[in-house]
Amino acid sequence: MNDTTVLFRPVGQKELDLIIESGYTAFPPRLPYQPIFYPVITEEYAVQIARDWNTKDKASDYVGYVTRFSVKNEFLDKYEVQTVGSSSHQEYWIPAEDLPEFNSNIVGKIEAIACFRPEEESPQ
Repeated sequence: MNDTTVLFRPVGQKELDLIIESGYTAFPPRLPYQPIFYPVITEEYAVQIARDWNTKDKASDYVGYVTRFSVKNEFLDKYEVQTVGSSSHQEYWIPAEDLPEFNSNIVGKIEAIACFRPEEESPQ
């Protein structure tokens, strides 16, 4: 019986650095203007965000990483999957105050499985 769910999270450089500092075991606390932590359901959706958004975002240092991790189903069962945009854009909305409990329900390590950087401009 599978008691965990594999989730993904697109992150920028600073967030990845904080994950590394935790020993790949926890996501950092949300900033005051970030009331929701949103892990996503599919790798494809995480890639889209990391590649198309993080690489254009100064706060992400113009780099996007895709992380993969497993979370206990018993914890996730308290939350509904949210669909934002198309049906392939599904994520959990975890209130920032629940992030410590979320982190304590991660099984194993958080892995960085992909890295995206802005495409080089071709000379004119």
